[in-house]
Amino acid sequence: MADPNIRIPDDATDEEAAAIAAAIGAHLRAQEAAAAAAESDREESWGGKRWSFAGRLRGLQGRAGRVPADAPTDAWTASGRTDRF
Repeated sequence: MADPNIRIPDDATDEEAAAIAAAIGAHLRAQEAAAAAAESDREESWGGKRWSFAGRLRGLQGRAGRVPADAPTDAWTASGRTDRF
C-alpha cells in the first residue's frame, strides 16, 4: 500500500483529531484483515492433486495409499509421511 497523505486540519479540536485518528486506524485494520482473508483464501489445497499424488506413490513405492484431505499440501512434506497414508 502506498504511503497515504493524511493530514489533520490545524483547526481541529483534540476530540476531532482523536476521532480522525480512530477512523483512520479502523480503516487500516480493516484493510489488513481483508488482505489476511484474501491470503488465506489463496492457501494451497489438494484440489484434484490428491489422486495424482497417490498414483505417484503407487508407482514409486509399489503400494496404493489414500492421501488424507488434511495431509500437508507441500509434496516434500507429504512424501515424508507416506508411511501413514
